[in-house]
Amino acid sequence: MFTERIERHQLPYFLRVFNSVTEKPIGFLGNLSEDGLMLISQLPMMVGVDFQLRLKIPASDGCQQVIDFTACCVWCHEDATPLHYDAGFVLQRAPPEFGQLVQALQRYFSFQPLPASA
Repeated sequence: MFTERIERHQLPYFLRVFNSVTEKPIGFLGNLSEDGLMLISQLPMMVGVDFQLRLKIPASDGCQQVIDFTACCVWCHEDATPLHYDAGFVLQRAPPEFGQLVQALQRYFSFQPLPASA
């Protein structure tokens, strides 16, 4: 029987998405893959437009890692939550750190056993 408690992490608090030009927050990361992401925001996004986006990833030393990338909005519709919108983006240009983030999140949220130490 499973009795250990798993700590809950409030991901939207950590995974905010910013406009990399203005530094203003535009929403929260809903999900992501190596090809794109879903953004949850309080305003609808313009479809067919390239956006300069920024993720600020908290590091263990209290600092932040900044990942800037360009993505094109390919769809947008109202979320189930009133006054919120979901928007799908395809990556246009992203640094290697974006792929590393995808892999880190996949490992973090999987229930696969950790590799054995050598």
